[in-house]
Amino acid sequence: MKSLYKGILLGALQCGLVLSLAGKLIYDRATCPHVWVRTMPYDPMLPIRGRYLSLALAPDAGARYFERTNRERVVYFVTEGATEVDSRRSGPHADELWAEVTIPRKGPPRPIRLGWKRNGLIQPIDLK
Repeated sequence: MKSLYKGILLGALQCGLVLSLAGKLIYDRATCPHVWVRTMPYDPMLPIRGRYLSLALAPDAGARYFERTNRERVVYFVTEGATEVDSRRSGPHADELWAEVTIPRKGPPRPIRLGWKRNGLIQPIDLK
């Protein structure tokens, strides 16, 4: 077999692996339950660079999927530059930051979007 064909075959296999992972995540988001969970900041000591929020999930006792989300840690990647989250997370009158997460059959929760809880209602944040 020529080296060119081996290279093309290897590239196709790698693309297939990435696409299968993307397909699994899309399938899980469509079929697994979603739940809003209160969050708390934490400092992760991660070697990756970029803009992300490190959040520890802190559901209320007795909440749906409490055992699957309690003390789990998630990383939510955000766009470059200042966002609404940066300006409103600190201070004495800061709103509670909540995360909508997918609860897969196996593995940790996966964050979908963030929201502020005001007057008992969660309002999703547009981070675009």
